[in-house]
Amino acid sequence: MSLLDIRRNVLAGLTSSFALVPECIAFALVAQVNPLMGLYGAFIICTLTAILGGRPAMISGAAGSMAVVIVALVVQHGVQYLLATVVLGGLLMMVFGLLRLGKLVRMVPHPVMLGFVNGLAIVIALSQLEHLRGEDGHWLAPPALLLMGALVALTMAVVYGLPRLTRAVPPALVAIVGVSLLVYALDLPTRTLADMASIAGSLPTFHWPSVPLTLETLRIIAPYALLMAMVGLLETLLTFNLTDELTETRGQPNRECVALGFANITSGVFGGMGGCAMIGQTVINLSSGGRGRLSGIVSGLMILLFILFLSPLIERIPLAALAGVMFVVAQQTFAWGSLRVMGKVPPNDAMVIIAVTVITVFTDLATAVMCGIVIAALAFAWQHSRDVRADLDDSREGVRRYRAHGTLFFASTTHFQALFDPQRDPDEVVLDCQHLHLVDHSAIAALEALAGRYAKWGKRFQLEHLSPRSQRLLQKADTGIAIVS
Repeated sequence: MSLLDIRRNVLAGLTSSFALVPECIAFALVAQVNPLMGLYGAFIICTLTAILGGRPAMISGAAGSMAVVIVALVVQHGVQYLLATVVLGGLLMMVFGLLRLGKLVRMVPHPVMLGFVNGLAIVIALSQLEHLRGEDGHWLAPPALLLMGALVALTMAVVYGLPRLTRAVPPALVAIVGVSLLVYALDLPTRTLADMASIAGSLPTFHWPSVPLTLETLRIIAPYALLMAMVGLLETLLTFNLTDELTETRGQPNRECVALGFANITSGVFGGMGGCAMIGQTVINLSSGGRGRLSGIVSGLMILLFILFLSPLIERIPLAALAGVMFVVAQQTFAWGSLRVMGKVPPNDAMVIIAVTVITVFTDLATAVMCGIVIAALAFAWQHSRDVRADLDDSREGVRRYRAHGTLFFASTTHFQALFDPQRDPDEVVLDCQHLHLVDHSAIAALEALAGRYAKWGKRFQLEHLSPRSQRLLQKADTGIAIVS
């Protein structure tokens, strides 16, 4: 790595660390735990995944998607049960990676991916509006609100405008530092990080969660751990795919899952929250020039330095500067191209994009992605179920040949059966399967049923031109259907 690459990665890591702090504090408050738990989790998870993970330049930390699912656990059973859940969730993530299941992310259709990034972009933008509200949940008074809005606009102007002048330093870093200095120099009365929480603390210490090692404890934490693992892996692998696209490189998804699991286990035993990849901070890192592991390591270590030594300075950063950067991230994350292709893609794909976007905004990522996959799968099954057809060939006297085309599977069997007329067909019928793909047990059952219908009328039914795979399927099922070699 050249000195220029080191400089770029260090500055990118520093920039993304500034964006990590308010997010992790906010997510800790959502989970109703000490904000330091969020920062400890960010430091540990970001650093370890950067060192051990399979996707350089991806930033991980205490994520809101995981914080939301454990609120009820914290309220009912306390923080120690949360830490035990983080450890168990991390173990499940490691098992997922060791079983090499990370490749399952390939099953996520592209429309679901577009809905995912669009939904998260909207969530990121909406979450910044909370900085414009007071502790009572109402909007700030007009003078304070106007000042915040002006500082947000100034931050965004710097982020958008600086690259036209120079790319020597990350524009987000210049915007944060510049607006902070302006607020300090003019003594402007605006909200800062200190208004969210104090981030001063000490080194995290090893402490095994103080919970009884009983089956009852496992019964309590297992559902939350499974949900945390599923949400964390989903968000990580989808962000992983997005990072691959943006950097035009390929990472190692299974290695990333194992590293994420180990990082969560470590976070749990050192008093930190659980976490996963964070798309907003990852986009900031990439747009700031971060491409290597060093950027993630710097980002994680800076969080620790903020806690130990730099809290008086960091707490003076205006929330408006950080919100402005995140608004830009939201704009850059949103797949604007998906709006232009809405009228050009099949209606079912457009429906998936819209559904995943809306569900992500109003519920959570896991639900949105699962719904998107189900909708896409059903649309795929419905479309291919109508593609089965058969051409008739009566060139041989007394023999009717059906040349079938398409895919025979659970959704197409009814339409497939309707193509045949055993009552009126001649005494010998041949089904040419050269262009027919047998997929599942439903396909075998459909052929058995069809052979039975012809046998009922005392007619001979045969198959020919079966692919080797289809022959193995039928032989394994021992259907007894005649096959012409």
